[in-house]
Amino acid sequence: MTDTAFSVWPAPLRSGAARTPPRAVHVAFVGLVVALLAGVGEAIVRAAAMLERAEADIAGLSTGLAMRLGIYLVVLFVAIRMTHGARWARILLTFGIGVLGLLSLIIEPLAALLSADKFGDLFTGLTAESAVIGLFRTIHIVAVLIAIPAMYHPAARRYFRQR
Repeated sequence: MTDTAFSVWPAPLRSGAARTPPRAVHVAFVGLVVALLAGVGEAIVRAAAMLERAEADIAGLSTGLAMRLGIYLVVLFVAIRMTHGARWARILLTFGIGVLGLLSLIIEPLAALLSADKFGDLFTGLTAESAVIGLFRTIHIVAVLIAIPAMYHPAARRYFRQR
């Protein structure tokens, strides 16, 4: 049998050899994992704060944490598929994490900023808990802002085009 029937396939797929993702794809993956870990950290701090309250809703808290865990596992799975060159994964991460996820992270702080009369009002009532949550949220945002553009670096685009 001749090789011509499959010659339109990229060389790595024809030979069966797996290609190593470029550095940009590794950077994107690490950024997404850091974002996920920051999200987990923020969830733990928020859950711990809720559990300290006398009127804590354990069932609601458990449901919320289970939903977050499910979402984070799906994002991790999609990120892993992205490292294997899945174009659908890159697109899903771009819109899911890069657009919707970022919006969900910045709406609350932006609303607080816009509702404050003075900039100093943002820091009244600042607690260790809110500072840690703010740190996790900042890490989360920065990691996403690194990961999404890395998926569109020229080397990454070539990698996804060959898949």
